[in-house]
Amino acid sequence: MPAAPSSSDRGHRGRRPRAHSPSTDGLHRPAVLPPPGQGPDRRRTSARGAPWISSRPRTAYGPPLATSPTACTAEGPSRALIPTARRPRHPGRTKVTSTDTGAAGSGADSETAPPPSLWRNSDYVGWWVGNTASALGTSISAISFPLLILYTTGSVAKAGTLTAAGLVSALVTTLWGGALADRVSRKAILVIAPLVQGAALAAVAALVAADRPQLPLLVAAATVSGLAAGVASGATAPALRRIARKDQLATATAQELGRDLGAQLLGGPVGGLLFSLARWCPFGIDALSFGAASLGAALIHRPLGPEREDRVENERTTVRQDIAAGFRFVRGEPFLRFVVMWGALLNTLGQAFALLFIALVKFRGGGPTTIGLVSAVALVGGVVGSAIGPAVARSVRAKTVIRTAAWAFAGALVLVAVVPAPWEIGAVTFVAMLTMVPLNVMLQSYMVRLVPDEFSGRVSAVNRFGVQALEWTGPLLAGLLVALFGVPGGAVALLVGLVPLALALHLTRSLAVLDTPLDELSELRPAHEAG
Repeated sequence: MPAAPSSSDRGHRGRRPRAHSPSTDGLHRPAVLPPPGQGPDRRRTSARGAPWISSRPRTAYGPPLATSPTACTAEGPSRALIPTARRPRHPGRTKVTSTDTGAAGSGADSETAPPPSLWRNSDYVGWWVGNTASALGTSISAISFPLLILYTTGSVAKAGTLTAAGLVSALVTTLWGGALADRVSRKAILVIAPLVQGAALAAVAALVAADRPQLPLLVAAATVSGLAAGVASGATAPALRRIARKDQLATATAQELGRDLGAQLLGGPVGGLLFSLARWCPFGIDALSFGAASLGAALIHRPLGPEREDRVENERTTVRQDIAAGFRFVRGEPFLRFVVMWGALLNTLGQAFALLFIALVKFRGGGPTTIGLVSAVALVGGVVGSAIGPAVARSVRAKTVIRTAAWAFAGALVLVAVVPAPWEIGAVTFVAMLTMVPLNVMLQSYMVRLVPDEFSGRVSAVNRFGVQALEWTGPLLAGLLVALFGVPGGAVALLVGLVPLALALHLTRSLAVLDTPLDELSELRPAHEAG
């Protein structure tokens, strides 16, 4: 039976309390709600969020594995905001938070009125422009760092050391950044962290311009930038979820994924051109791009949270306790738990496929130019997928979308191993990327709607940490499989891991929440608020 409305729900005309059902693990599950006119409508109009598994902190020290159909480098999906009245923490007092006055308007009209274009939302436009410049800057420097090391030292191992320094340092601060985002101003984090990263890239540009690109100094800069990226990643998703309305969520998410894929598509050739003109130039451009991201965050007018009452409550706990609470939240909800574990394994296979993709094109006779062109074809598939993602999310059942994407990836592994021409490998991967982006859009949208704002930083950090903790093993797995079975055989061998993951989508009960339409979901509630 749905719980009775709280005092804050009864005290606001036109607002409807959330529907939930009790559970034994400390969380209240979203309930399927009766259609209007067929029962009490207790739906609470709110949207909460956390990024999905494919979200990565933005570091400039290593090329993105763009051809992996599961590896998207978006920092996190845009988040939805509509008016809501929170359950008061003090009896008899109703607390209306800043989320009541956000982008969605007010009352039921915001639910039924057609949403305005995201491009009419000045906060969204400013954020999108700043982060587009930043994503392009990262793609430019991502190819320039390996070129710098290879041209100055000729050592692949040293290039790998530089890449690892940025990735590992970002991983170190990911969980801490998520807890911090639920304790202090998210806007301040999003303004300051890119400035730190920009300063690190500016230092690299200065070293290269002075012809002193010593590896220890480059590794130090990579570490500083990675640490800042890990902190910023915790604030990005919970802050951006307040910029767009919940009914614009799929569109905003798809636009973000398409933006980052487009940046990868342009970044490689632009980075190579700038490096050939002046070796310091790509790093100077990336330093400026971090400044654009910082400026875009500074110009956001809406409060990005956390709310003052949440800050006061979190001050009573330590950061370590907050991180543990994030893990408990994910562990206690079957859907979140499944997505974190399933996504981590899928992304690991995706990283392995990214390396095998290059090896396959070379195995079929393709040179460096051909590899670049075929990679571009694959990326175009992701861009097209981002364009159709919102329509797919509206018209196709969620389970159908994710099952189709998983089996399309499995089919791609077989086809790329047997087709004889490089362009055919690109065409097959185009289809795989085309289906994977709607999968990202769908799962991100559901996670956004389920996770409450006061937990969004920590939960997003747990999701990201789970993915990054394993994905570094993907290239190692690819190397092992090639050594055992050859290049085509190594691609087919990935099916040993992928087929069980695809079958799990049909067998698990953890995805039951996907049977409920997005607009009928209520957010999960922590145990201490469920009474």
